[in-house]
Amino acid sequence: MTRTILVGLAAVMGVVVISGAGCAPSGVGDPCIPEQEYDPTYAGANYNEVGVVPGSFQCVTRLCLVNHFQGRVTCPYGQQANGTPYNSAADNGCVTPGLQTTVSTQVEPQCIDRQTAEAVYCSCRCENLNGATDDGANYCKCPSGFSCTQLVSSLGAGLDQGLTGGYCIRSGTAFSASATSTSTMACGTAEQCGGTGSSNCGPASNTGGS
Repeated sequence: MTRTILVGLAAVMGVVVISGAGCAPSGVGDPCIPEQEYDPTYAGANYNEVGVVPGSFQCVTRLCLVNHFQGRVTCPYGQQANGTPYNSAADNGCVTPGLQTTVSTQVEPQCIDRQTAEAVYCSCRCENLNGATDDGANYCKCPSGFSCTQLVSSLGAGLDQGLTGGYCIRSGTAFSASATSTSTMACGTAEQCGGTGSSNCGPASNTGGS
């Protein structure tokens, strides 16, 4: 069973870790769905957090990265708490991937400027907290189009410190803390998928291609 741990990364940031193991040097950038999304009570990721999901069998790297992303990968337009579409861009509310179970909680729409291609994909750990790779741990080399960027600074006492440090992220997608707010919903209505009433983040079926 997976376990979620939330700890502070900075004043308005955090890191979510789901227990698992290891990473490998290839497959960086492949799409992945965080395992939490198979839970119909999961409300989605928080824009002010970084999530690392080691042990992901969807990834050759065995790690799915969720880098300051809002909502569910599999529900770009979100839904209200009663399951109805969040806005007129979607025909349906959210369902889980695979079994298509109805999601039972409110889900915020994704932010247009940080959709899944920019923020959720397979990645790997490329350096330790000090920016080094000579401590005997297993590190990867980021492929072309990706840069090694410090994302996880602390996991707290007793947690797996082998997850702190830098990860490969798409070049040009580094998160700026100045763009955040203290709210868990960091993009305004006009900046959300479907916020203007148009299906600007994929099909109106609201499944995100799942």
